[in-house]
Amino acid sequence: MERMLINNVMIVNEGRQFNGAVIIEGECIVAVVEGQVFNETDFSNKIDGNGCYLLPGVIDEHVHVRDPGLTHKADISSESRAAAAGGVTSVMDMPNTNPQTTTLEAWQNKMDNFAQHSLVNFSCYFGATNTNYPLFSQLDKSQVPGIKLFMGSSTGNMLVDRKDSLRHIFHGTDLLIMAHCEDQNIISENTRRYKNADGDADISKHPLIRSEEACWLSSKLAVELAQEANARLHIAHISTARELDLLTDEPLQNKRITGEVCISHLMFNDIDYQTLGARVKCNPAVKTITDQTALQQALSSDFIDTVATDHAPHLLSEKQGGALKAMSGMPTIQFSLNCMLELVDKGIISIETLVQKMCHNPAQLYHIQNRGFIRPGYQADLVLVRPHMPFTVNPSILQSKCGWSPLEGHVFDWQIERTFVNGQQVYALGNIVADSTKGQSLKFK
Repeated sequence: MERMLINNVMIVNEGRQFNGAVIIEGECIVAVVEGQVFNETDFSNKIDGNGCYLLPGVIDEHVHVRDPGLTHKADISSESRAAAAGGVTSVMDMPNTNPQTTTLEAWQNKMDNFAQHSLVNFSCYFGATNTNYPLFSQLDKSQVPGIKLFMGSSTGNMLVDRKDSLRHIFHGTDLLIMAHCEDQNIISENTRRYKNADGDADISKHPLIRSEEACWLSSKLAVELAQEANARLHIAHISTARELDLLTDEPLQNKRITGEVCISHLMFNDIDYQTLGARVKCNPAVKTITDQTALQQALSSDFIDTVATDHAPHLLSEKQGGALKAMSGMPTIQFSLNCMLELVDKGIISIETLVQKMCHNPAQLYHIQNRGFIRPGYQADLVLVRPHMPFTVNPSILQSKCGWSPLEGHVFDWQIERTFVNGQQVYALGNIVADSTKGQSLKFK
C-alpha cells in the first residue's frame, strides 16, 4: 500500500494551526504529527508543503450539478472537476434536475450516475413535493443527506405550497430538512408591480421582487413548522440580516434549527447588478450591502453554521434578460474556498473559522462518517493552499461546463495548489491529474 507524506506544512484543524505533517496510507490518514522531521526515504510519495496551509477538504452541502436532463450547461464530470480545482472534495446535489429527484428510482439512478462520473465524493438529496412524503420512510438514512424542500419557486419549480403538505413533511421524517425559503405570494405580488410591457423587469428590481419580506416570512414559517414538529431544519442560502434573528448563537450540537450562507451573498450586493447584471442573479436575490455585511459578520459567530455555494451553472445565453427572464443561479464552486480565504485576509474571519464552517460543521451537521477533519482513521480528503500567489480569474482556467464565472477579472491572493480525495491526488498545480479516479458516496451515521 502506498504511503504518502505531506511534510513541513501549516495544518489548520479543530480550532488551531500548527506546523507538522500528515501521513497517508491508501485512502486514509494514519498519522497527524506536530513539528517532526521525517526520513523521506520511508515514503513512496512525498510532498513538501513549505509555505502552504493544509486544510480538510471542503464539503459543499449545496450544489446543482444539472445532471440528468440539463447537461447542456453542466454535468457530473465537469462540475466535479470544478469542485476538485477549488479544493472541494465532497458535494451534495440538489433534486431539481430532469427528472426531478423525487422518487426512489430517480434518486438511485442519480447516485449510480455520480458513482460512474464524479471525481469527488458525493450524495444526493431527496426532493419533497406536495404529495411524496409517504416515501420518506423508505429512504436509506445512511445514504441520503436530507430532504430538500422548496418553499419558494426556483429553477425547476418544485414549489411546495400547501400548508397540509408542509406539515406532513416536517412531521414525516427525522432526516434534516434543507429549506429554500421565499414566500411565493409576495414574489407574485411584487412581480405584478415591477413587470414591464415586455414581460420582464430591470435586473435591479430582482431584490425587490424576491424581497427581504419574502425571505423573512417564509423562513419564519419554516422555523415555526420545525419547532411544532421538533424537526431538524437547515435554512438554505440566508440572504438577509433579518433572517439571522431566527437563529441562535449556540454550539452546533445543541441545535435543531441551523443556517447556511452561500458565497453569492457573501461576495456580492445589489450594487453589483450595475456592472454584472444578471450574472449575479440568483434565488434568493443578492441584496443590500447592509445584508452582505451582516452575513459576513455572522460568520464569526454561531448564528451561521455552514458556508456553501448553491453552485448553479447556466449558459451565458440563458442569463440574458432582466429580473424575470434571465435564469437564476451562478457557478461558484471552483472559487468558493478562494473567496473565503479572501475574507480571512480582510480580517472578517479567521482561517480556523473558515475550516469550521466549510469542513467541520457540514460533517457534524449531516453526521458524515470519517470526513471533514484531519484525524487518524479519517478519509484523506485534503486541500493544500498557498498564500501570496496572486492570480486572475479568466475563462481559460474555468472547469465548469458553462464556461463563465461572475468572478472573471477578480484577483485572488491564494491558490489552490493540490486537492486529495480519499488519498488520491486529483488536482495539482493548475491541472486535473487523476481524471479516471472516482469519488465515493458519502455515508451518514
